[in-house]
Amino acid sequence: MISTEFIQKLRAETGAGIMDIKHALEEANGDKNKARDILRLMGQKIAHKKQAERMAKDGLIGQYIHANGKVAALVMLSSETDFVAKNEIFKSLAHDLAMQVAAMNPSYIAPEDVPMEIIEKEKKFYQEELAKENKPAEIAEKIIAGKLNKYFEDVCLVNQKFIKDETKVIKDLLTENIAKLGEKIEIKKIIRWEI
Repeated sequence: MISTEFIQKLRAETGAGIMDIKHALEEANGDKNKARDILRLMGQKIAHKKQAERMAKDGLIGQYIHANGKVAALVMLSSETDFVAKNEIFKSLAHDLAMQVAAMNPSYIAPEDVPMEIIEKEKKFYQEELAKENKPAEIAEKIIAGKLNKYFEDVCLVNQKFIKDETKVIKDLLTENIAKLGEKIEIKKIIRWEI
């Protein structure tokens, strides 16, 4: 027997509706961990669908100033409605993202924002590095792809590990919040200053 407390806990964790939780529990044959995973996948599917369909035109600017006063960051975070933009979850996300930008200093929001000439320059550097090691072409290509992914983790906000929970990347954090809030959320702009 599944308790109402557990259903409420799952609802708070995932933002899923009660009927979705009941269906997930049925599908998981009462296994609480499986149900949690099912709901997480459902939330991601819903979030991806909503991301593709909707425009994010409202929002707010999240800010963070380090305690030493020498590092500051702003993040322009948009949502579909002002209702969500005023929500505490959304405000907290904006603040966390600004803190992430202050701490990790990403140059871009996402890999698609990195200019192609910079990507080509990185690839060329890796190719020259690997040419010295006489690696076979297909192995070299895999190594280059891995190094590019690592490069994107360093310079792209959405590919970075979340500083408050390194088991998540920022992309996953956004997806979770889209599922919780039921609206498209986009990072429009990031700015960081340091003295």
